Amino acid sequence: MALLCTGYEPFGEHETNPSGDVARALDGARLAGHDVVGEVLPVAFEDAGDRMRALLDEHDPVAVVATGLAAGRSGVSVERVAVNAADAVGVPDNAGDDPVDERIDPDGRDGYLATVPVRRTVEACLDAGVPARLSNTAGTHLCNHLLYWTLAHLDATGRDAPAGFLHLPATPGQAARKAQEGEAARGGSLTPSLPLELSERAVGVAFEIALERAE
Repeated sequence: MALLCTGYEPFGEHETNPSGDVARALDGARLAGHDVVGEVLPVAFEDAGDRMRALLDEHDPVAVVATGLAAGRSGVSVERVAVNAADAVGVPDNAGDDPVDERIDPDGRDGYLATVPVRRTVEACLDAGVPARLSNTAGTHLCNHLLYWTLAHLDATGRDAPAGFLHLPATPGQAARKAQEGEAARGGSLTPSLPLELSERAVGVAFEIALERAE
């Protein structure tokens, strides 16, 4: 049985995306007796949900941990809820799509709660030395979009696999590049960052907690 981990391709001003890097790094790994399928998804409102639904149908995972970049945060955010709203807040996706005040699914529920134990995941991350917090909003961009479609499709197809979403900070390399482009050398602020290995550890912890719930 598979564990499904997804991340995103680079987007906007970001030349790299730690969520995609984590998904690639974990692809083919073995966690708690299960094989990890790691997939990098397009930053595109039209495609990301379709890709996720196809992955869920193909692999029928026992647990799902999706990830995305939240540059500016100093630790991992474990998302509690996905809402039926798509608003790119002026940051178009890689295909140029810039939805405003749209519903993700016009006929769908207003929201879904993540089915991984979110608070336990935060606690376990902290125990593992990973800075983490509980988040009550995944925003209205593609990260919320993907979590919504993941939970909606699992619900619609009668699957009980626990699923959740982790927002990952920028890496130190990203923070350094941002500093070179900005005012850090002249006393400006630095972008918070987290080493990629700690983001990978957080995903592994999230799977362990999800599997406890699944059992």
